[in-house]
Amino acid sequence: MRRHALIVGLLAGLLAGVLVLLVLRADLLPATGSREAEAIDPLFRLLFAIAMVIFAIVMVVLLYSVAVFRRRGGDETDAPPIHGHTVLEIVWTAIPLAIVVALGIYGAIVFHELTSPVHGAQELEVRVTALQWGWEYEYPALGIRTRELWLPAGQPVVARLYSRDVIHSFWVPEFRVKMDAVPGMETVLRFTPVQVGEYRLLCAELCGIAHAYMVGRVAVVEPAQFEAWAKQQATSEGGSP
Repeated sequence: MRRHALIVGLLAGLLAGVLVLLVLRADLLPATGSREAEAIDPLFRLLFAIAMVIFAIVMVVLLYSVAVFRRRGGDETDAPPIHGHTVLEIVWTAIPLAIVVALGIYGAIVFHELTSPVHGAQELEVRVTALQWGWEYEYPALGIRTRELWLPAGQPVVARLYSRDVIHSFWVPEFRVKMDAVPGMETVLRFTPVQVGEYRLLCAELCGIAHAYMVGRVAVVEPAQFEAWAKQQATSEGGSP
């Protein structure tokens, strides 16, 4: 049995190493569009790596058992009775428990970082109203209401989310963060866009027959361009939806 355990351990370690390397090198996530992605992406990669290690162990043990311990032709004897292995049961309980607790602590640290205001920075407040099936935005400090979300790169944003009808969910994949808009209450989402470009705002909560078409345009621009846009919106009728 020690020989079998050694072979399984070597094969599982080899497969796990290859899979983890592939996961860490593969481009599995969308482009990084916010400061928060820098904290979330390492957590994703860690989860992927742990999943690959577990997958490698399970598959190697399963396939090795099928190949080596299969019933031979003509063998009609009963398998030996097994009453359990206390040490093994403790190990396969303690290790997953330790992994889950460690990931929970790590996740809580990341969550606290994401939900805390950026120290010393002025946040741009945007009130986001979700409805079947679209988005409306209001900038209270600027006196602007619009159907397109414009944001200055590098400035922290606090989005206050509301819903007129059912539960929706504010999600820009490149920003990584996501928050539900719940009828009758205000929810808050903080993020800092850092990459200039155009993004798609999606509803990540099944909200009705046209849920798949509930897509909004998000423009992240340089601060000077945002100021020019804000002035134009404030002095034109296009500032109202």
